[in-house]
Amino acid sequence: MRIIFMGTPEFAVPSLEKLNKKFEIISVFTKVDKPNARGKKVNYSAVKNYALSNNLKIYQPESFKDKDIIEAIRKQSPDLIVVVAYGKILPKEVIDIPKYGIINVHSSLLPKYRGAAPINAALINGDKKSGVSIMYVEEKLDAGAVILQKETEISEEDTFLSLHDRLKNMGADLLEEAIELIKSGKVKAKKQDEDLVTFVKPFKKEDCHIDWNNKSRDIFNMVRGMNPVPTAFSYIDNKILKIYSVKISEKTYPEAKCGEIVDFLKGRGIVVKTVDSSIIIESAKPESKKQLSGAELINGNFLKKGDILC
Repeated sequence: MRIIFMGTPEFAVPSLEKLNKKFEIISVFTKVDKPNARGKKVNYSAVKNYALSNNLKIYQPESFKDKDIIEAIRKQSPDLIVVVAYGKILPKEVIDIPKYGIINVHSSLLPKYRGAAPINAALINGDKKSGVSIMYVEEKLDAGAVILQKETEISEEDTFLSLHDRLKNMGADLLEEAIELIKSGKVKAKKQDEDLVTFVKPFKKEDCHIDWNNKSRDIFNMVRGMNPVPTAFSYIDNKILKIYSVKISEKTYPEAKCGEIVDFLKGRGIVVKTVDSSIIIESAKPESKKQLSGAELINGNFLKKGDILC
C-alpha cells in the first residue's frame, strides 16, 4: 500500500508513526513553516519534524491551486491518501487521484462537530463521551461516509490536553484498522445523517472570554475545554488573566456581584462568585507573569478580595 500522508500538528504524529512502520509512505504533506511569536525563529510542524527524522519526502504547498503540486501527487501514483489534522481543503482533482480514495481521522463522533475544534467543543458543551471517526474525504467539509468510529468516556478530570492525547492514539489505532479493511475490500462505510450535523468554527479571541454571569458548571466546562489552548481568560484592571484550571464550589455569596473575588482558600485558590454558586481558580496566569497555582496567586498578592473579574 503506497500512501501519501497529510497532517500538521502533534495530533497527527502517532498516525504517521504507525503507518510508517507498516506501509510505504511515499511523501508527507504539511503546512508551511511559521515564525514564532517574535518572528525570529521558524517553527516546524510536529509532522515535519517526524518526517525529517525518518527521511520522508516533504511537500509544503501554499495551496492546491498550484497545478504542479497536483501533478506531483498524480506522478507518485498513491494507492491511498491519509489526512490527519492537515488544515487544508483538498480539491476534487486531488480527491480523484488515489486508487482507494482519501480517508481522514476526525476527532469527534461524526456527524457531530464537523469542523475545526471538535475536542474543545465536546468538553465545553459538557458531553459525556467523545471519540474518533475514520471517514472518506469529499469536497464538502467532514461530510464523507464513515468507515469506523470509536468512543471514549469524558471524565470530570479531562481537559483539552488529556482528551486530545487520548484521541490521537485512538485515531492512530483505528486508522490502521480502517486501512486493513480497505486493503481486504471489506469496508462498509456508512453515510452520515445530515439531520444530526453540527459544526464547530475556529475560535476567536472573544469566544475565550469568561462570562461570570454564567453558571459554575458552564464556566468549569469552558475552562477545561480550553486548557491549555486556546485558553479561557478574564480581565482584571484592564489586564488579561488567563485561567487554566477551576473547580466548582457549592457555596453561594448572595450579596456579591458575579465575577467578584469573594474568598481565598488557603492552599487551593481564589473563589469567584458566579450566577448560581462560585468557582475556585486553581491555576492562572496574570498578564506578563508565569502560570501560577491558586496558592501562588494568593501568596503573590496578584488579586485581592473585592476585585471584580470581568
